[in-house]
Amino acid sequence: MVYVGPPGQAGAIPSMDRQDFISSASRGPIYKEVKRRMQAALAAGEWKPGEAIPAEPRLAERFGIAIGTLRKAIDELVAENVLLRQQGRGTFVAQHTRDRMLFLFFNVIRHDGVKEYPQVGLVSFRKTRADDEAAGRLQLAPRAPVFAYRNALQLGGRPVIVDDITVPAELFAGLTAERLRTRTNTIYHLYQHGFGLSVVRTAETVRAVGAPADVARLLDVPEGSPLLSIRRTAYTLDDSPVEFRRSYVNTAEHEYQRDPG
Repeated sequence: MVYVGPPGQAGAIPSMDRQDFISSASRGPIYKEVKRRMQAALAAGEWKPGEAIPAEPRLAERFGIAIGTLRKAIDELVAENVLLRQQGRGTFVAQHTRDRMLFLFFNVIRHDGVKEYPQVGLVSFRKTRADDEAAGRLQLAPRAPVFAYRNALQLGGRPVIVDDITVPAELFAGLTAERLRTRTNTIYHLYQHGFGLSVVRTAETVRAVGAPADVARLLDVPEGSPLLSIRRTAYTLDDSPVEFRRSYVNTAEHEYQRDPG
């Protein structure tokens, strides 16, 4: 394929391919199709986390559309935290950092509204078979191979959350307890940089439950104590589920808050 600009030039993109042009006969608004094509390029790794995407005029030329139409697609990807605009520098592919995790994916706060970064400890790790709920949430065959691990999270030095996390073994080949225990950034950062899987959104359900005995011991509460149970499925750019998480939260001093957006 012929590239625009010298080899290795930052922002170089493939020259106009017939398949890149957006037909005016496309169903729905043209910018939605542009957004879908850009998501596909991101999912395929054409633009890596932390890298700048090509300049708007070059992308508009690539897709054969007006700059204004392109900007509508980019605006939506920015609003969904897939891309990040940096004043005077350009638009970049979002990458998972501690701050991004804290403000986008961590929804437990103190009663006074303060949000703290949790201290995470790995309790257990194993390769197993998906139970019915995990298989359904992850769109896997019954009893498909998965990795299952448990984390205990402390806030302010006290145990507050227990996470039971399940991920497909096929997508996470090479995941080990050691990699989880020695990571220096967030779990989603490990998914992104270790396995090429960028979590961009989550879907959650919340209900009250009594603390199971094993969870009660980790949270230092009596068995049967009221806890908040959160079921979360995490999705990638192409809307594929890659993680199912069951969380138990002690709400004696904390509560759940999810900002709209």
